[in-house]
Amino acid sequence: MAIKWENYDTQNFYDELMKSAGKPRKSAKQVSKYFESLSDEELKLVVNSTDLAIKEMGITFTVYHEGGAIDRAWPFDVIPRVMPKQEWQKIEYGLKQRVKALNMFIDDIYHDQKIIKDKVFPAELLEQSVNFRKQCVGVTPPLNIWAHICGSDLVKDSDGTVYVLEDNLRVPSGVSYMLENREVMKRVFPDMFEQLSILPVDDYPSQLFDMLAAISPRPLDYPEVVVLTPGIYNSAYFEHAYLAQQMGCELVEGRDLVVGDDDCVYMRTVEGLQRVDVIYRRIDDLFLDPEAFNPDSMLGVPGLMRAWKSGNVALANAPGAGVADDKVVYAWVPEIIKYYLGEEPTLPNVPTYRCMNDSERQYVLENLDKLVVKPANESGGYGMLIGPMSTKKEQQKFAGLIKADPRNYIAQPTLNLSTVPSLIGTNAEPRHVDMRPFILSSDDIKVTTGGLTRVAMRKGSLVVNSSQGGGSKDTWIVEEE
Repeated sequence: MAIKWENYDTQNFYDELMKSAGKPRKSAKQVSKYFESLSDEELKLVVNSTDLAIKEMGITFTVYHEGGAIDRAWPFDVIPRVMPKQEWQKIEYGLKQRVKALNMFIDDIYHDQKIIKDKVFPAELLEQSVNFRKQCVGVTPPLNIWAHICGSDLVKDSDGTVYVLEDNLRVPSGVSYMLENREVMKRVFPDMFEQLSILPVDDYPSQLFDMLAAISPRPLDYPEVVVLTPGIYNSAYFEHAYLAQQMGCELVEGRDLVVGDDDCVYMRTVEGLQRVDVIYRRIDDLFLDPEAFNPDSMLGVPGLMRAWKSGNVALANAPGAGVADDKVVYAWVPEIIKYYLGEEPTLPNVPTYRCMNDSERQYVLENLDKLVVKPANESGGYGMLIGPMSTKKEQQKFAGLIKADPRNYIAQPTLNLSTVPSLIGTNAEPRHVDMRPFILSSDDIKVTTGGLTRVAMRKGSLVVNSSQGGGSKDTWIVEEE
C-alpha cells in the first residue's frame, strides 16, 4: 500500500484529517481508509484521471508575468479536506453575522456616517481610503445591500481556532474552481460519493442567479441578468465565462452594452437593443464607467453610474463596496459587528496591529522579523513581508514603507496554519491550507457549503495563492455518523 498513515507526521500542526500518526479524525475515517487501500499503481491512475478530467473540462487559470499572461491547467490535489457539519455550521453563522454587519457599515459610510460620529471608526481612516467612492455618497442600492458576493478567507491555527484572515468585497474570485473541483472528484471517486454524506455545492449558480434576480429594478420572473467581464486577458476570465454559462446568462464586455437617453442599460443583440436589469460586474470600480471614473477606460460602459443611480439597473457588487475591502478596515470589523448588531463576533480576526496607531506601530517596527506585514489593498499575496522568512534588507525596506505611510499597513503574527495531507508522488505529506467560502446577500444570506480550499503545494510554505504556486482541494462537509 502506498499511503501508510502510521508514518504520517503532522509536525505538531492542526491537521484537518489526522489527529496524529495513524489516527484519523472521526469525520475523515472513511476517507483515510479509502486512500490507504489504494496501491501505488491505483494512486497514479487517480492522478492521471484527474489531470485528464481537468484538461477535458478546460479548467485553467491565468498567471501574469513580465512577458504577458499565460494559461495554466488548474493545480489540484486529490485528497479532500474534510470537515464535520457541526463545525461548519458555526462558521456559517459567523460569516452571515460578519457580512450583515459589513453591509450595514458600507451603507452607513455612504449616508449618515454614524459610526464615525460616534467615534467607533476613525474619520482619518476613511479620509485616506483609496476605495471610498465619493460618486456613491447618498446612493441607496436595492435592499441596502452593497456587497452581494463576498469571499472571506479563513485559516485555522494550531489549537483549532478558525480565524477570518480577510474579506474580499470587490470582485472575489474562485467560486468556479470550488464547483469544478467537486465535478472532478465526482468523476474520479464516484464510490466515495455513494458511501459518504457529502453536502452539495452545485446549487451555487442557481443561488447566485436568484440573488441577482432579487435586486432587479423590474419585478419580472426572469429579469435580464448579464455577467460583465473585462475580456479574455483577465486572469479570472475562465470564471466569468463559467458562471455566465452555468446561470444561463449572457457574458458581455463593455462594448456590448449601451446606456440610452432614458438612463436604462441595453445590450446589443442581433435582434436589436435589449434592456438589461442586473449586471454581475467583474470589472473594478475605476474602469466601470469612463464618465464617472477613469476617462481612459475602454472596459466599462459610459453612463453606467447614471443608470445605477437612477435605479434602472442593479450592479453586483455595488460600486463603492470596496471601502470595506481594505486590510486596515478589516482590523475594525469586530468593533463594526458590535456597533451595528450589538453582538460579539462569532468568528475572530487574526490578532492585528494597526500601524496608524503609534504604540502598535512601534511594536511592529521592533518585531518585523516575527510578523507578517500587509499593505491595505494588495491581493494575491503580493507586497507582503513574511518576517521569519525575510532578510534584514527587506525588513529595513518595510520599516521605511511603514514610517512613510502608516495608514497603509497592518501586521499580524505568523499563524501555524492547519494542514491537510496532500499527495506528493505516491505518499501523503502535510501541506498548509486556507479556505474561501462565498456568501451571497440580497433578501436572504446564503453561504456555500464549505468553500475553495487553497493549498500551499511547497513543503513548509504558507503562501496558498495560485498565482504564486498554490493549488486547491475539494472541501467536503460531511454528516458525522
